Amino acid sequence: MGFEAPPDFATDSSSVILSSVSYVFEPASSGRSKCRGCVRPILRGELRFGERLPNPYADGEMTLWFHPLCAAYKRPEALLQVLPETDAADRDWLERAARGSLAHRRLPRIDGAERSPSGQARCRNCRQSIERGTWRIRLVFYEEGRFNPAGFVHLECRQVYFESNDILDHVLHVSPNLSGEEREELRRACSTNRAGPA
Repeated sequence: MGFEAPPDFATDSSSVILSSVSYVFEPASSGRSKCRGCVRPILRGELRFGERLPNPYADGEMTLWFHPLCAAYKRPEALLQVLPETDAADRDWLERAARGSLAHRRLPRIDGAERSPSGQARCRNCRQSIERGTWRIRLVFYEEGRFNPAGFVHLECRQVYFESNDILDHVLHVSPNLSGEEREELRRACSTNRAGPA
């Protein structure tokens, strides 16, 4: 990754900052930042995880902000470097989620679920068209501080593509725009569609 956590930390009761200023855990100072994982606002005072990178467009650095659980799902290696030094109340849960994401290399690519608006996209796993109105999982690749669109997979192809069938919590977490009814439909689809296309 290019980021190595140094052994010394600057800490106080509200934040943990690596001395190299690569990562930060702190309460949000305002409600203006948005999470790079789920694109929802990070509320003022809410704990957030930041990844500081060189700014490719100007001098200095930029900070990518995440809800801690979003970072566990989408930037697990970065989160795990600083997590042992935090006093977050849900640290054990965050560590389990991050290690689960690391255990299957494609899980951090999950960017949510949606019904296909057309039949034009092809599945990255089976290469077949994703029929209009069927569930698909959006994918992204993380490159140089950005999550870039990387296509889709059939919901039915999840076991083969992600090498795990246990992705529902992850998918739902990064699908904030799904209605309650859609979330229930997705749960039912995951419980009935266990195998992917050949």
